[in-house]
Amino acid sequence: MNFSELVAIVNDFVWGPIMLALLMGTGIFLTIRLKFLPWRNLGYAIKSVFKKDKSEKSAGDITPFQSLMTALAATIGTGNIVGVATAMVLGGPGALVWMWISALFGLSTKYAESVLAVKYRQVNEDGEMSGGPMYAMKYGFKNKGLGTVLAYAFSFFAVMASFGIGNMTQANSIAGAVNSTFGIAPWIVGAIITVLALIVLLGGIKSIGRVCGVIVPFMAVFYFAAGIIVILLNIRNLPTGLAQIFSMAFSIKAVSGGIGGTIIASMLSAMRWGVARGVFSNEAGLGSAPIAAAAAKTDHPSRQGYINMTGTFFDTLVVCSVTGLVIATSGVLGSVDATGQVVKGANLTIQAFSATLGPVGGWLVTIGIMLFAFSTILGWEYYGEKSLEFIVKNHKVIRAYRFIFCIMAFVGATTTLDIVWNISDTMNGLMAIPNLISLIVLNKVIAESCFDFQDNVLPLEKSGMQDSTVSVNEN
Repeated sequence: MNFSELVAIVNDFVWGPIMLALLMGTGIFLTIRLKFLPWRNLGYAIKSVFKKDKSEKSAGDITPFQSLMTALAATIGTGNIVGVATAMVLGGPGALVWMWISALFGLSTKYAESVLAVKYRQVNEDGEMSGGPMYAMKYGFKNKGLGTVLAYAFSFFAVMASFGIGNMTQANSIAGAVNSTFGIAPWIVGAIITVLALIVLLGGIKSIGRVCGVIVPFMAVFYFAAGIIVILLNIRNLPTGLAQIFSMAFSIKAVSGGIGGTIIASMLSAMRWGVARGVFSNEAGLGSAPIAAAAAKTDHPSRQGYINMTGTFFDTLVVCSVTGLVIATSGVLGSVDATGQVVKGANLTIQAFSATLGPVGGWLVTIGIMLFAFSTILGWEYYGEKSLEFIVKNHKVIRAYRFIFCIMAFVGATTTLDIVWNISDTMNGLMAIPNLISLIVLNKVIAESCFDFQDNVLPLEKSGMQDSTVSVNEN
């Protein structure tokens, strides 16, 4: 057994049934523990995202909207294009249903993570907010030794994952898509990515927040609109596509599926791949998104918790759904290439768009990959930087990290990344272990914040007796 095979085996274990059960189980537990309030208040949360910002007097570095956009920049990435297609090939069309189910319970997980991030955030030597699971573990656990060990473990895994999942693999996806669609050499694409990343990242979180506040809404609306057009043009296939999606999601026996395709899958495979790719896409439970939540200007942990949990809604229940329905209605699921291999990943999504829109469809997906992947690079740099800051607390080291991170984007764009992908994917999964432990241990803290907001803040807001900010001690 060579090193590459060993890494692949470890990665399969990390993202195997046990981890997926822990992720789903934690989401179910928190949903019940919080009396389904994340579900009941989803409408309020979505309205809060688009409400006029009045948080200038609150502590924090960026607006609540910019915080959400930074988190969405990291979550809405190639997983929304590549991951959905892969899940539907390996798990059948029914995998899409299990992505939706995982996202519903992921709302509670993302809410809880963000509440803890704001509650336990600290001000660093530059006057910026620093927070995330590592701070919740260090300052929230009664057993300080255990909390510190878990905090450093999470931070290490996050730094390692930032170079791979959050950077090199994203740059590689951009370079590959641009090269296949427009014929531009990977080294040119890599150089452009590196320069653009340097321009944005050297400005820190405020620069990242401003850029993501523009790129993320644009790219999400752009891709959503293109997908809806394809679905409408294939509207006659929608009833059949939806029927296959739901029937294969709960089919005990392996059945074939895909309009005109040859995918064979059972409920277990649909569940496995749907949950795995759903979590990979929206990152609920991994502990990454709350790092961005900690930077938000907010007066109450639960307010930002609700705003940030909408990231799971937009990522999976909106963007991933569009990709899935485009594939399900286009008739390409289960098709094979010239070598007889089943088409999957980005190629399947490109084929689905192209089958309806012609060459323009391929261009749209390529542009989507470019925007999604580049924004992921920006968001994950911030995650890695804040995790590294927790470990070393040295300003010069952080500045060096930003520069090295950008250079690694060039490396990612110009090299083969099979081993890098598996190692960083493993690190990404390992982040979840200390984070899930933290959510369970601190569930009482999360619930107290949730119920305080529900009983003392929301009634006043709904009655119109106060504006969008209240004076609440977040700590």
